[in-house]
Amino acid sequence: MSKILQYLRTNTFRNNLLIAIGFVLAIFLFIYLGLKVYTKHDESIEVPQVKGLHVSAAISALENANLEYQIDSVYQMDAKPGLVIEQDPEPKFHVKTGRTIYLTIITQVAPEIAFPKIKDKTLIEASSILKNHNLRIGDTTYIADIARDIVLDAQFAGQSIREGRMITKGSKIDLILGNGQGANEVQIPDLSGLTVAEAKFALQGIGLSLGTVTYDIGVSDTSTARVITQFPGLETGITSIGSKIDLTLSNSIPTTPTTTNPTSTQKQKTNP
Repeated sequence: MSKILQYLRTNTFRNNLLIAIGFVLAIFLFIYLGLKVYTKHDESIEVPQVKGLHVSAAISALENANLEYQIDSVYQMDAKPGLVIEQDPEPKFHVKTGRTIYLTIITQVAPEIAFPKIKDKTLIEASSILKNHNLRIGDTTYIADIARDIVLDAQFAGQSIREGRMITKGSKIDLILGNGQGANEVQIPDLSGLTVAEAKFALQGIGLSLGTVTYDIGVSDTSTARVITQFPGLETGITSIGSKIDLTLSNSIPTTPTTTNPTSTQKQKTNP
């Protein structure tokens, strides 16, 4: 033990210790300076503002600043194609030379989507569905139909478009809607052979009403009597909604129904 203590007091030990310490310091300094040069520790540049520029101008600005870039694209309806809408890192952020700046731009070409189901939907529902699919409503046309504000047809470029057809985002879709009033005219039905109750039900079903009811002589049970003539008749073709149809009923039904005005041959007359 005494020999070790004596050696530690010698000049040889002190010299070796100083050499070892100097060697460690030299290695540490070399590594520190090397990393500083490699990582360009004291060198940084400010990220330029490229958000809001066209992609070509943004690329030029980044290249002039010795920065790399990577581009992703999205579609936005009514936005200018090629416009930079996002950048990462943000403007004025300090980065090292060669750093990659991530850009999001508006795509130059709109993608296509499958046309959604909007037929038989209300106008409010159809508007929401089209908006969610980045489609726009063009012209709205109302036609006679009992269903008010219900989509009866959807058209693109003047042609009906079916569900599932591929269509470019941002396209305008024209809608054909019902006005809630139905048709103004209907076809006159053939009521021959019906009882008065059956005829009244048939007329109400298409928006017509029962007019004057006349029973032929000899009719004892009006509930079983059958229509033998009606006015207006089938030869008239169509009549306005709400019009009245006059009937003549009898217990004997002719093989060929006539359509003369029942008031000209009436025997007994009743009003419904």
